[in-house]
Amino acid sequence: MNEKEREQYIIEQYQAGEDQMILLFAQWCINHQLDPYVVYQQAYPHQKGLDKLVESIDHTVASEQADEIDTPLLIEVLQVYGNDDLAWVVAQYQNSLRKQ
Repeated sequence: MNEKEREQYIIEQYQAGEDQMILLFAQWCINHQLDPYVVYQQAYPHQKGLDKLVESIDHTVASEQADEIDTPLLIEVLQVYGNDDLAWVVAQYQNSLRKQ
């Protein structure tokens, strides 16, 4: 594998991981009866063009059919991909869900 192929492979792997992160976030929201758009907009109110989020929501399943998603794991994954603001919003929801 030459350097250009290796760079392309790394980019593709990062993008695949990012897609999984978005799907994980969307499914977590569905599992907690939250609208992923609303939660996302709380973290990034000025961001438009949420095509990847729309695509990920299309791949979610009903909360009754889904596996549980550990909130601390989701927060960690969000932070790995630089979504600290979204991780903070998820943590706030986690705190409010615990109080219910």
